[in-house]
This record gives sequence, structure tokens and C-alpha cells, in this order.
Amino acid sequence: MENKTIKELSVELVVEITAICDSIKGRSVFVNQLLHSCSSIGANSHEAKYAQSNADFINKMEIALKECFETEYWLEILFKVKSLDQITYKNLLNKCGTIRRKLIASVTTAKNRKE
Repeated sequence: MENKTIKELSVELVVEITAICDSIKGRSVFVNQLLHSCSSIGANSHEAKYAQSNADFINKMEIALKECFETEYWLEILFKVKSLDQITYKNLLNKCGTIRRKLIASVTTAKNRKE
């Protein structure tokens, strides 16, 4: 999993989360928030590829990072209200963690780069 790009990982994550959310009943507020934050990770990191400047790139990647943290929050809520089992929850958190680490590395590299 570590050799995949942020885009590949975020697409896989949103596809997996979408399939899981399709089976969750009675938690539409949480599910909608999760789907929004999860899909925003990939959207913002993809948009960063076409940033107008290094600062714009950093901004979009930091938004993706915030969305990754938000995704972890909604996963925790769904786990605590027993809409996700522990194995699924831990698996999704691990995937978010991989994406988060890659986003942090990208932001750090970009911040160290001169424009």
C-alpha cells in the first residue's frame, strides 16, 4: 500500500467507504459527513496537481489533510454508535493514516521548496 500515490489511495478509500456507507441505515447525517470529507481528500490533492503556485499547492494539500482528519473523526463516531465493526474501523483508520502520512510528507517537502 505504501508505494501507491495519494490519488490511488484516496480513490480506493472513497470506493471502500462508499460501499460500507451504502449498508449503514439510520445514520444519514454521519454517513453524509463521512462521504463528504472522504471524497474531499482526493479532490483537493488532485486539484493540488494544478496549483498556480507552491503556496496554492500547500493550501490544497493542507485542506486534504484536514479532510483526512475529519474522515477519521466520522469513522470513530460510526464505530462508537456501532455502525462499524472493529475490524472495519481499524482497517479504514490504517488507510487514512497512510494517506495522512503521505500528505504530511508532501506538505513538508513543498514548504521546504523555494518558489
